[in-house]
Amino acid sequence: MMRKYAEQIGGQFTEYDHSQSIIIMPVSGGRYQTVLGTVTQNDLYHRELISLHSKICSPKPEIDYRMLLEQTAYFNYCRFVVKDNYLQVEAVAPIIGITEETIKEMIQEVANLADQFELKLTGEDIH
Repeated sequence: MMRKYAEQIGGQFTEYDHSQSIIIMPVSGGRYQTVLGTVTQNDLYHRELISLHSKICSPKPEIDYRMLLEQTAYFNYCRFVVKDNYLQVEAVAPIIGITEETIKEMIQEVANLADQFELKLTGEDIH
């Protein structure tokens, strides 16, 4: 699904293995945002999950984390997480029953929000 979507929007797709891939998404202003996709087994619920995430920046004390948490009320799929020592935007869903359209929407939201908050928090286009 991600490969097909990348081709449709003029992005780039790379598959590392059957459970990890990357898509470089065009976003506004001629910029690009990297979105990583990972499929994992959730042992608690006994199902496979797709996780889509994109880096924003390294965590810093001056970041208004309360504001970030308040912003998530306006997102459809995403949340902020600190993972691998980076503040990231992440969307997670079970693979069973998910539609291609929903995955497209999730990828787009992850890319757009990560780009938006990367610019807001750092003033740069890094990831």
